[in-house]
Amino acid sequence: MKLLRHGPRGQEKPGLLHTDGTIRDLTGLVPDIGGAVLSDTGLAMLRGVDAAALPVVTGARLGACVAGTGKFICIGLNYADHAAESGMKVPPEPVVFMKATSAICGPDDPVIIPRTSVNTDGEVELAVIIGKKAKYVREADAMDYVAGYAVAHDVSERAFQTERSGQWTKGKSCDNFGPLGPWLVTRDEVADPQNLGMWLTVNGVKRQNGSTRTMVYGVKFLVSYLSQFMSLEPGDVISTGTPPGVGMGMKPPVYLKAGDVVELAVEGLGQQRQDVIAD
Repeated sequence: MKLLRHGPRGQEKPGLLHTDGTIRDLTGLVPDIGGAVLSDTGLAMLRGVDAAALPVVTGARLGACVAGTGKFICIGLNYADHAAESGMKVPPEPVVFMKATSAICGPDDPVIIPRTSVNTDGEVELAVIIGKKAKYVREADAMDYVAGYAVAHDVSERAFQTERSGQWTKGKSCDNFGPLGPWLVTRDEVADPQNLGMWLTVNGVKRQNGSTRTMVYGVKFLVSYLSQFMSLEPGDVISTGTPPGVGMGMKPPVYLKAGDVVELAVEGLGQQRQDVIAD
């Protein structure tokens, strides 16, 4: 299934993408795409719904594909080829940082360049959506805790991230720095999350063109690893890192500016499009 949320920001309603390409409304069947709805039981109930009988939604904005996210966890330098372009070594354990949940927005909402930004950058990533509480999970069991996957745009302000002292979080958490979606694709529709093509373009020019095959620490490992340090809850998001081609890695670096158009996709998970605007 491809689950989604539609409607004005802050007033999104649950929905799904029907096999005929139309968006169908789930209002009244589930409260939102989050919480217990993401459990195996909740997803099984939705699979039993006759999508063709649901109301068609047209012209609606798409919101972030999951509701009630308590933690937006990101993994840094998790692609060997991206670490190389950054001039950094592959870390012996995953680099973990948080993105504020207030950064989460819809897949086609604008990227907003902060007022004092000079180095806003874009990164296409595979997001993992947690479906049930995970604590001290074995790697062999990790996939049981995954509800599905989505496209994530890990927008970053590199000067805030690396030149302003402290941790990466403040360079990752500005408003609209976390587009998610267009939909949450349930795990049964993704045969191998470690073999998905992914790309990002700016003004139609391809910057990133990679694959989750070059991920250093895979989905199973990350779910298990993170669950040793914190409980993962339904709706939590793990953004798993980015392949090479980011603006920071170009010579000289090329960053986003107002008026740019960014498009990005992960194979089988849909596509995002964002206008870049100044705050």
